[in-house]
Amino acid sequence: MSEITILVVDDEYLIRWTLQKNLEKAGYRVLLAESGEEALRKISEGAPDLALIDINLPGMDGFEVLEKAFQIDQGFIPIMITAFEDVDRIVRAMKLGAFDYIAKPFDFNRVQLSINKALETHRLRMEVRHLRQERKGRAGFSHIIGESQPMLDIIEMTKKVAYTDTATVLIQGESGTGKEMVAQAVHDLSKRCNMPFVVLNCPGIADNLLENELCGHEKGAYTDANTLKKGLLEVADGGALFLDEIGDMGQGMQAKILRIIEQKTFRRMGGVKDLQVDVRIIAATNKNLKKMMAEGKFREDLFYRINVVALHIPALKERRADILPLANHFINKYNREFHKTVRKISKEAELFFMDYAWPGNVRELKNVIERAMILGEGSFLLLEHLPMEIVGGNQEQITTGVSIPPEGISMEKLEESLVREALIMTCGNQTKAAMLLGVSRDSLRYRMQKFAITNTVV
Repeated sequence: MSEITILVVDDEYLIRWTLQKNLEKAGYRVLLAESGEEALRKISEGAPDLALIDINLPGMDGFEVLEKAFQIDQGFIPIMITAFEDVDRIVRAMKLGAFDYIAKPFDFNRVQLSINKALETHRLRMEVRHLRQERKGRAGFSHIIGESQPMLDIIEMTKKVAYTDTATVLIQGESGTGKEMVAQAVHDLSKRCNMPFVVLNCPGIADNLLENELCGHEKGAYTDANTLKKGLLEVADGGALFLDEIGDMGQGMQAKILRIIEQKTFRRMGGVKDLQVDVRIIAATNKNLKKMMAEGKFREDLFYRINVVALHIPALKERRADILPLANHFINKYNREFHKTVRKISKEAELFFMDYAWPGNVRELKNVIERAMILGEGSFLLLEHLPMEIVGGNQEQITTGVSIPPEGISMEKLEESLVREALIMTCGNQTKAAMLLGVSRDSLRYRMQKFAITNTVV
């Protein structure tokens, strides 16, 4: 409370003195002014958090002080003091930006209550403004990293989809490709961006609980329903509801989702009244919904309702130009989080990143970088920092793909080449190189001596 500064502006000494004593006793820092001109000077010099301003000041009245004070500091909170409860004067003060008014003679408890409400309202407004600015900073494509043509196409199409504002969107792609990030971008770029973006993870909730989560329930709807509960549809009203992995939703819930999309209404469990809702539906799936339709596992009518606009996110292996930019993005992220100073990826690690299939897509790449950043030291991310289970598995894919050319091949040369490649991939770590080749460390050393290979080659 001691950090709050309140300016008291009144030409009557007794009122200034009384308010000062009571406010200081309540823990506030108090500034005093007996004229409008002095008040503006104090606002310029001290930037008070809140001001109590008498409307009937001599010379520059309270209304003029109010207007000019906002030109100096738009963040200060004015409460007007008036000797007459004149409705027109009060309305004028409110229109100019006053938070409240207090009529003379006043009780200090009334003053304290008004101050508390003003400060709390201001705090909440600042918090909302901060959250909106923070969200605005993350909005759009700032969190989507993509330089490949497929991703540039996705970004361009997402912009067009966002501006439609109401059309349902179906985002398809393998697990880990970033479907939720694209859904968030669709919402952030739309007119609904300041309203909620609510996520429902369909596979994470049993079918019998999904309706309750989505629609909520009335009090007494079932044995343990002791209070009314609003569902995610009501929470998302005015914004967007993201149905993640809609292909895992049972057919009973599919029918309810269809009704919500078509009629914009739903009922809470145990309810008899239809509730209107304005929600944009964005769905995502890693499944082949057309195949599921043919098998009778997904409703055809729902498919065509959610497939108004379709976005397909390609797998990471289909957009290899994005691999290194994504890797560097995650390195920067974990440098900040883990207080590390990794500046670069080694050439061997880069080659591995570009060659690896990334079955888990961007999510797997993110996890691999996170693990490497936790366990690794120094300013370079090295191949030896990566999990052996993927490094070894990738090497197995490479070596088993060797084919014999028509002119033949030298086994000696092939063996030497594999030994050298394993040592390069592991930055000279003989134990890891031996693991990659599926031989013992002694066997690797024998071959190194045989081919006159030293660790200096790496």
